[in-house]
Amino acid sequence: MEQKLSLLRNIVAYVLFFGILVTVIRFAYVVTTIGESCNLYNFCFFKNNVAPQSNPHNHLYASREWDKAVHFYSSIFQDMISKGYLSPNSKSLCVEAPNGHEVFALKKIGVEDSIGIFRKAAKPLVIRGEGDRIPFDDNTFDFIFSGGARVEMSARPFDFASEIVRALKPQGFAVFHVKANDSYSLNSFLDLFHSCKLIKVLDIDGFNPSMPYIREIVLKKENHGYRKKPGDDSKNCSFQAHKQELVQKAEPLIEEEPLKPWVTLKRNIKNVKYFSSMVDISFKNRYVYIDVGARNYGSSIGSWFIKQYPKQNKSFHVYAIEADKAFHKQYASKKKAVTLLPYAAWVRNETLSFEINDGPAQEKVNKTKNKGRGMGRIQPVKSSRGELNTEVNEIQGFDFAEWLKNTFTKRDFVVIKMDVEGTEFDLIPKLFETGAICLIDEIFLECHYNRWQRCCPGQRSTKYKKHYRHCLELFTSLRKSGVLVHQWW
Repeated sequence: MEQKLSLLRNIVAYVLFFGILVTVIRFAYVVTTIGESCNLYNFCFFKNNVAPQSNPHNHLYASREWDKAVHFYSSIFQDMISKGYLSPNSKSLCVEAPNGHEVFALKKIGVEDSIGIFRKAAKPLVIRGEGDRIPFDDNTFDFIFSGGARVEMSARPFDFASEIVRALKPQGFAVFHVKANDSYSLNSFLDLFHSCKLIKVLDIDGFNPSMPYIREIVLKKENHGYRKKPGDDSKNCSFQAHKQELVQKAEPLIEEEPLKPWVTLKRNIKNVKYFSSMVDISFKNRYVYIDVGARNYGSSIGSWFIKQYPKQNKSFHVYAIEADKAFHKQYASKKKAVTLLPYAAWVRNETLSFEINDGPAQEKVNKTKNKGRGMGRIQPVKSSRGELNTEVNEIQGFDFAEWLKNTFTKRDFVVIKMDVEGTEFDLIPKLFETGAICLIDEIFLECHYNRWQRCCPGQRSTKYKKHYRHCLELFTSLRKSGVLVHQWW
């Protein structure tokens, strides 16, 4: 009898030991491969516990906000299934999904093979990853979703888009929820996805007060993921309707020649309808300001662009193009903020004569350091009266249009201020001829003509042969072509 009891005790002990061993092995497997505790639904033996009490994110799963978000996304994805963009068999990815609402909703409607990524994991729904560095191989997913205006918030939207295209299978669908709802932002968004075809754009109501209105964009990846090389989209381009719409909203041109242009044009800056005040510029790869004829840093970069131009919280890189060596030293201390191009913007690469003149009109300008220095211009003209004190140097001119085409693409947001002492009548036609004009979103242009002089009432400047009507024709032709140009002083 005692032998039987001993045998029974041994059997029970072995069974208990075996059960404990299985439990430990299962726990070790889950922790090492999934990284969560044993009472998650994918560890526990009963999988109906989707949100157990010990989950660190359980307070989210049980909240009203969680239910509201899941209900919203479930409705969105059900619609995707009915349209054929998504199926229960689709391998799906939610990009930049901090809490996993989207992933939970996908699993809830039967799309089981779904995962989300965010810079901080919220497992089991979301693993660590970022939109511009997706931790999966090429052509992995049938369906990719990015909500919450995450593309707009990305510091590198082009990389964000490239990664989504890379991870998406050919003929796969990508769906985005964005805030911007103007034509310009839509075209900028599509420029990021050259290898995808636009399927649908729909404006819907959101579920979150921070995003009450949503633009839903559906794209389909083409079989061949062709992406244009930088600069090749500037050739033979034409201005699209969305840019023409902005030109129509611009402030009116001053058609009658002002008697005091230095006063009238300076006042006019208050009426300017800035490009970035009319549309969302979030979907651009880079943000650039080019000051052509920059003079000193405080002339317009520091005093106007840095302080006044509406940048929508974007970081702009500034290029200063200035041939006058007298201004070069002060840019040395601003290497990180400004890139100096110590040349003259011109229609080709060649050596030029550069004239600095200090005429009577210049003498009455304030005499602070460098501000009293005469304006520099290429191709100097000699005064028949000998009344101008001129300084002539040899400088290097560069092909401005070619530089633009080699440096920027339509995926960049480019703003230019141009004050080139009459050379605008050479540069602007070259920009049109080469197609480089299509790379420019906005121009602030000072047009030079034989204006009335501040120093000498009743006298016109003899420096320029053009009349005000020539300037007005230049501005009008730019706007008719779809270029948002403003009269600068």
